[in-house]
Amino acid sequence: MGAERVAAEVDPVARVLPMLPLAHLDREFDYLVPRELEADAQPGVRVRIRFAGRLVDGFIVSREATSDHQGKFGWLERVISSERVLTAEIAQVVDRVAERYAGTRADVLRLAVPPRHAKVEAEPWELGEPPPAPEPIENGWHLYRFGDAFLSAIRESKSPRAVWQALPGENWPLRLAELAGAVAASGKSAILVVPDQRDLDRVVAACTELSGADAVVGLSAGLGPAMRYRRWLAALRGTARIVVGTRSAVFAPTPETGLVVVWDDGDDNLSEPRSPYPHAREVAVLRGYVAGCAVVIGGFSRTAEAQVLVDSGWAHDLVATRDVVRAHAPKITALADSDQALARDPGARAARLPAIAFAAARRALGEGNGVLVQVPRRGYVPTLACGKCRAPARCRRCNGPLALPAAAGPDGAGTPACRWCGVADAAYRCHACGAKALRAVVVGAGRTAEELGRAFPGVKVVLSGGGDVVKELPHGPALVVSTVGAEPVMTGGYGAALLLDGWALLGRPDLRAAEETLRRWMSAAAMVIPLSEGGEVVVVADSGIPTVQALVRWDPVGHAQSQFEERDEVGFPPAVHMAAIDGGSAAIAELVESAELPASAVLLGPVELPAGERLPYSGEDESGVAPERMLVRVPRKDGRGLADALAHARAARSARKSSGPVRIQIDPRRIG
Repeated sequence: MGAERVAAEVDPVARVLPMLPLAHLDREFDYLVPRELEADAQPGVRVRIRFAGRLVDGFIVSREATSDHQGKFGWLERVISSERVLTAEIAQVVDRVAERYAGTRADVLRLAVPPRHAKVEAEPWELGEPPPAPEPIENGWHLYRFGDAFLSAIRESKSPRAVWQALPGENWPLRLAELAGAVAASGKSAILVVPDQRDLDRVVAACTELSGADAVVGLSAGLGPAMRYRRWLAALRGTARIVVGTRSAVFAPTPETGLVVVWDDGDDNLSEPRSPYPHAREVAVLRGYVAGCAVVIGGFSRTAEAQVLVDSGWAHDLVATRDVVRAHAPKITALADSDQALARDPGARAARLPAIAFAAARRALGEGNGVLVQVPRRGYVPTLACGKCRAPARCRRCNGPLALPAAAGPDGAGTPACRWCGVADAAYRCHACGAKALRAVVVGAGRTAEELGRAFPGVKVVLSGGGDVVKELPHGPALVVSTVGAEPVMTGGYGAALLLDGWALLGRPDLRAAEETLRRWMSAAAMVIPLSEGGEVVVVADSGIPTVQALVRWDPVGHAQSQFEERDEVGFPPAVHMAAIDGGSAAIAELVESAELPASAVLLGPVELPAGERLPYSGEDESGVAPERMLVRVPRKDGRGLADALAHARAARSARKSSGPVRIQIDPRRIG
């Protein structure tokens, strides 16, 4: 029989948050600290406890002298590591994110704290000196109204908050590196959050050049477990003052946070696909409140959510004057800009690549510049229809959409194949009229590159998209055909950009279609040299569309304001807060009936899940019921009440062990 355990002499009670998936167990539990673990069992460390007869992991939230618990106490089984990985700041951020999104702290902690790597944790380390202040760069922040004052506030360790509208052609990685370097030189830490690995590499390179390699770490999901944990520990211990990463880096455990930046907040990559589905922008806002640090939301375009931050007075509007914008922007031309243009090219409205686009490309190539051609879809011909009745071409096996993966050739390529099951259908007949002919509905990047290669013989053609994304290109005459979001950076900028198939982006049945389209267009147009150097952008879309006009005028702020006003009229976020509840009809009804929703709540639905949406389970739930979606809408002032009500109702269902899973998303990116 073992020796009797003795509790610690000082603060013998540890409040532990167990990492359990059940909503009704999202609270601290009190455990006694054995005397032999007294030194290591500090707030923020990982521990193992016995819960309901089994060992589970958890975090010590605090040490207390007494407890309100009247029953028998359990003991801490062991301290997994003495490293205090859950800092007080991150613990508060985790609490607020869980409250904001009606989630559990255990789910948020899985996003915030990576798995432990014992070998890396045992490696020796040493805290270095803050990097020297970077040298000021000409033509930087002074181009923006109040830009110099903003940079001065950053250098003086104040906490300014701004929504930054980057100029066309702006070297935005360098601008962010300047902010981060100023913060790091003051002894505080900066967190720069970007959408993807390409952006991360550019920002890390800029920060390294200004502040030195020892001051910078990059965090991304693509790193191996050891390297990711090593860099995460560098942020925790303060050995690296500048942290650059993708969406989860917004939780980086920096010891003295002075700045949090989120670049291009409209990118879907910044929206977490795992419960409780937080957006990096919203987490940055909450962290700015908790840490009292500076916050910057930046991009070439602007979301309606970012505009709300400005309109509410929470953030300053960091923009350039119209004269400065015009000096940096390329010439932007849309279809039907004038009757004279249509008279010269009567087929411009119907043509995929009208004469003005060919002329712009020919002029740029003749001057030794590259031409960027942006297309919405990858592949060759990703969507087909009947050549006679225009009915969508569907697979006879699974009813999936047919596509043409490559051009026809002697090897048999070019046969239409299903995009779902992959089965080729060489003997296709239309299910509606029986015709054999097929026509392209959407032309992909591969077919576009082929057509342009024939139109401009002898010119180098570069294809970027899908699994073969080109990051950078040297300056020179080349046709660069890219899918949206995969545009390579060309040294010195492109001479022209052709934005094709605008209808395919604008016509998507999505609440954010116009906002997303303008973001994609502006990101591409920002890579083009200014008009004074001959830069030109041609967008193949009707110039009467407000989104096209916003691009022509380079007015993302006005477009964001109009998007907010439109959503305000119909009652959609960010004008309101909205919860999407997904699951079986009975499970949704049970949750909603038990929730003490605010009196202002409006129920919409239930309806079928939006196309492309998936639940944690596939198909039907255990009862054989297909999943549905119900929306709950409340005014912005009642957003906290909505989240609290749904969180408590889900915890009650969990305690009752109700059947049928339910997913709750607050202000989801896709509503219908």
